[in-house]
Amino acid sequence: MNRVVYLTGLVFVLFSITGCSTRGRGAYKAHSTAPAKTYSSNPSNYSSSTGRKTYSHPTMRPYTVRGVKYYPTVVSVGDTFKGNASWYGPDFHGKLTSNGERYNMHAMTAAHKTLPMNTIVKVTNLRNGLSTVVRINDRGPFVATRIIDLSNKAAKEIDMIGTGTAPVKLEVLGFEIKGKKSIPSKQEMKKAPQTKTMGDFALQIASFSRIEGALATQEKYDQIDGYETMIQDVEAGGGRMFKVILKGFKSEKEARDYKKNSKIFEKAFIIRLNEE
Repeated sequence: MNRVVYLTGLVFVLFSITGCSTRGRGAYKAHSTAPAKTYSSNPSNYSSSTGRKTYSHPTMRPYTVRGVKYYPTVVSVGDTFKGNASWYGPDFHGKLTSNGERYNMHAMTAAHKTLPMNTIVKVTNLRNGLSTVVRINDRGPFVATRIIDLSNKAAKEIDMIGTGTAPVKLEVLGFEIKGKKSIPSKQEMKKAPQTKTMGDFALQIASFSRIEGALATQEKYDQIDGYETMIQDVEAGGGRMFKVILKGFKSEKEARDYKKNSKIFEKAFIIRLNEE
């Protein structure tokens, strides 16, 4: 028996060398191999009507891994991404995923750094054209060159077990309702959140002791790149202050990226409006 376990571990180590997930090692645990839930590749099964739908999962708060901060983002049905996929298997079978589920290497699930939990994603292997559909229920892979970590079963579906990694295209098909054990019907999806943004993030672009300066700045930058300005009247220790705020960012990452790439607002402060 010990020899069998040793050989099984050796085989998985060889697969890991070829480029599988870089998560820490763990013990294999025997779990039920009952047929796992599968997902249709037809986008109409997840979208209640025509047009792009946007959804932000409630647990989309930023997190840090190995000193790198990640900002879960807002995505829409139809969004596509390209990059490299990897996979993870027996070492993680039965362990908790980032959304609290037990990882099942026989289920059609995957890990992604920033997509909302329960996003339904079509994954196409660009080497052979094979595709599969998975649900995001974990975070990773934490390697800059990879964008998704597939379950063992999903990796088999697109024939990438042997190579360990593969170039893929991701397409967002829809969003599963939290806590539901089966794919929602069109009516259920219609009642589910369709548009929810991380709109509390904003940039404080200026601060004045006189309202005239704030009004002039508000008028100058209102609707710049589609963002809206507002003035906050604040009683500070040194007296009354008028802060000019640029709002309308869908996520903290969007605000940070805009600030980073803007020569006008590079010295602005990122704030949360509901904390002011």
